[in-house]
Amino acid sequence: MPYLFTSESVSEGHPDKIADQISDALLDNFLAFDPESKVACETLVTTGQVVLAGEVKSHTYVDLQQITRDVINGIGYTEGAYQFSGDSCGIISLIHEQSKEINQGVDRGTKEEQGAGDQGMMFGYATKETENYMPLALDISHKILQELAALRKENDEITYLRPDAKAQVTIEYSDDNTPLRIETIVISTQHDPFDEDDQKMLKTIKSDLLSILIPRVKNRLPEKTRTLFTDDIKYHINPTGKFVIGGPHGDTGLTGRKIIVDTYGGKGAHGGGAFSGKDPSKVDRSAAYAARHAAKNLVAAGVADEILVQISYAIGVVQPTSIFVDTYGTTKVKMTDGEIAKIVAKLFDFRPFAIEERLKLRNPIYLETAAYGHMGKEPEMVTKVFESPYNGRIKREVELFTWEKLDRVKQVQEAFNI
Repeated sequence: MPYLFTSESVSEGHPDKIADQISDALLDNFLAFDPESKVACETLVTTGQVVLAGEVKSHTYVDLQQITRDVINGIGYTEGAYQFSGDSCGIISLIHEQSKEINQGVDRGTKEEQGAGDQGMMFGYATKETENYMPLALDISHKILQELAALRKENDEITYLRPDAKAQVTIEYSDDNTPLRIETIVISTQHDPFDEDDQKMLKTIKSDLLSILIPRVKNRLPEKTRTLFTDDIKYHINPTGKFVIGGPHGDTGLTGRKIIVDTYGGKGAHGGGAFSGKDPSKVDRSAAYAARHAAKNLVAAGVADEILVQISYAIGVVQPTSIFVDTYGTTKVKMTDGEIAKIVAKLFDFRPFAIEERLKLRNPIYLETAAYGHMGKEPEMVTKVFESPYNGRIKREVELFTWEKLDRVKQVQEAFNI
């Protein structure tokens, strides 16, 4: 019997995502000037205020206040009417030095012996459902909000948009897990006040999003996905009515509170920890990227149509405590999931330092991950500029989203005789 599955995403202007972006911008600046920095930065945003907290061990200093203001302004919180602005908000820093008891479990005689920064389990997932091996409902939700943000910044076709927004997509699947159609799309977008009455305002917003936003989203999708956009889709546009009060003035934001948006939209699984603000010695982040890298290459190589990889660690211990694989019955090789897991353990080195080296994680690459998902984006080389009153100005060429590279497909196929 057909079934429904739903995923959601939130915009870069959502309060929790503001917090994630600030935390990752701070991390990037520490890593840019001292790649060996150990960072765990948490951020809270609310009406007119930002609170920074966490632990840092670094040989550099960065301008926490200016970095925070630049992120907020870059998102689009530049107006006093928003009750939250990069130029006027108060910023309180409670960041202090990392505990030596934690650090002694990470730093060892050689980098290869580096232990995990914490215990826990991390998951990576991939599916043939989309070209980027991501779950379809989440992929569409991300693209809706990316296009909505682009429309807001263009300020041309739609001129009343504000930064805070959410989207949710429900897809109907057949018994064999094939997407049949989009059942429901929910979009809530913050907006300027309208002079006209509420019903006329809502009618204008709905008309603009359906006639301008949705066609732009469809243009970013392959033809087979576009066919899922039928005339029978139920659209809920700003279903609560007005959405003028939003952002940190409407709801407090915290780092790490959108972990399902950051990963797979509820498909697969998620481990116990968030990502943003954490340097790669924290396996919450680095091992989740490594697990995604493994899962994506396994699916692309033809091992299975859908794969979940779990890795677990003990704090201070070099080797993972377990590696688990679930192919959901979609395996294309004559092996059990346990046998597949043993080969995966040989193919991919999941020691913390090996992950850092393989995926180039000691580079300032994290701000770009902090909105619209850490997984599913295209790897690319970019040049980033960092300025500090203490360290001057530097340029760094870095590679983003290395865990999305399909660079192990051949080795996987050889290992599985595909």
